[in-house]
Amino acid sequence: MFTGIIEELGHVASIETKGQQRRLMVTSSRLVKELKQGDSISVSGVCLTAVNISKSSFTCDLAQETWLRTSFSRIKPNAQVNLELPMRANGRFDGHVVQGHVDGVGTVTSFEQVRDSNDYLLQINVPSELTRYIVAKGSLAIEGISLTVAAIDGAKVRVAIIPHTAKVTNLRSLKAGDPVNLEVDVIAKYVEKMLAAEKPKNPVTIEKLVRAGF
Repeated sequence: MFTGIIEELGHVASIETKGQQRRLMVTSSRLVKELKQGDSISVSGVCLTAVNISKSSFTCDLAQETWLRTSFSRIKPNAQVNLELPMRANGRFDGHVVQGHVDGVGTVTSFEQVRDSNDYLLQINVPSELTRYIVAKGSLAIEGISLTVAAIDGAKVRVAIIPHTAKVTNLRSLKAGDPVNLEVDVIAKYVEKMLAAEKPKNPVTIEKLVRAGF
């Protein structure tokens, strides 16, 4: 489990392709020192397994499913990626519950500095099937970053970005049209499932009440 608080900004060193499988190498100066073979690490919001580790980089295998269902299809050597190690059991819980399981891929429409401010405004389009899980002031992981939704209008989502977040993540390297990994709040999905399970087979509706004379 992760929290969406980015610990380091890594860079893609290489992407090797063998058939339908790819091996991603990422450079890291700090987190790589804590990694062991088989450890999990979040790379731009995708939970991956470190298979080979050196003093300055680590490699992860990417299944075809991962490649097709994430923003990794746009990454190239030197691309910036957000890195986070799993949350420690005795650690402080910042951000929100992030699993590293991408629910869908959104598209950046703009990332601009707010006039007369040091803050930024990120605007993205999200898949329609995810909008029911996204609410204003709610949590949304974008590229593995725990962010708070400022506003949502249909499939358009706006997020306010403070200078620190812009500095320590890959957001400033993105441009309009770029895909971004999205993970909605897992609590919303569990609530939806529980409500669906408790839904009565013959729910009372306004129409039924009217017909009954109420």
